Amino acid sequence: MTYDISIDDGQFLDILSVAKPHGAITMVHAENKQMIAWATDRLLEGGHTAPKFHAPSRPAMAEVEAIHRAISLAGMIDAPLFIVHVSTPGGADLVRKAHKKGAKVWAETCPQYLFLTADDLDRPGMEGAKFICSPPVRDHGTQDALWRHIQMGTFTVVSSDHAPYRADETGKFHVGPDAPFNKIANGMPGIEMRLPMLFSEGVVKGRIPLGQFVGLSSTNAARLYGIGSKGDIAVGLDADLAVWDPTEEWVAGDTQDNVDYNPFEGMRITGRPVTVLTRGNRIVENGTLIAKPGDGRFIPRDPVDLTGRPGGTAPELDPATNFGAEIAP
Repeated sequence: MTYDISIDDGQFLDILSVAKPHGAITMVHAENKQMIAWATDRLLEGGHTAPKFHAPSRPAMAEVEAIHRAISLAGMIDAPLFIVHVSTPGGADLVRKAHKKGAKVWAETCPQYLFLTADDLDRPGMEGAKFICSPPVRDHGTQDALWRHIQMGTFTVVSSDHAPYRADETGKFHVGPDAPFNKIANGMPGIEMRLPMLFSEGVVKGRIPLGQFVGLSSTNAARLYGIGSKGDIAVGLDADLAVWDPTEEWVAGDTQDNVDYNPFEGMRITGRPVTVLTRGNRIVENGTLIAKPGDGRFIPRDPVDLTGRPGGTAPELDPATNFGAEIAP
């Protein structure tokens, strides 16, 4: 619903109506493109080009409006919807409200919205470019509100929205070292820091119990996306296990990926995985990757799990109440 590849509402309904009968779930980046374009144009016209102006160019209301619209469009034809990287209290409130109505709506948030703020965009020089992502990081009040929604179960998963752009001409600064905020590659790395930070700030600090950490990191995603062999420890399922040291204290620094920075560098963390098994085979031992090319396996998925989400088609589209017209699948 944003960027130059955004779709209009009619196209959105077309996608939802095709996905629904196949048991697929439509994932959406919900931000109002026109609100963002309007704000961006006026910022640039005023000479406000530094990375820090990425935050005011994408106001919270742009996300809230788009989430409301996405939920309404999906609800019209009773199609499953997943809203990715929710960054605002207002957006989370809408998801929570939809849950209470039994709507087929799910959502995630990400580490950057729990641990970073717009102040990081205001670092000296072009350092702030490293923290440009969309939706943007916001403020401490937003962080507190998102944690409350995690505790209440609003978010099904905490994902990374991993976007591994290097802070050089191959990534963030692909159009030049002094690019205005709207021309800097959008996104930051997060996949490696996602679970240690969620464990440290969530479980260790008493925000969430260990069982909810497991749900947010693996069980819920496996169930929602129809991956029946994953997400639980049980006879007959894949032995995908992470052996965790819950007491190790360390400071975030270099990561395993090919990005030249860690947006969470310097943060103190307690707990980390030390050994990882996939289908009973060790692929990480004492923090060292020992998997080999070809160890992976394609996993077919079942349709989205709609347990507990009765939903409901708009009465105008129900042949029982619209004079027998067949409008949507």
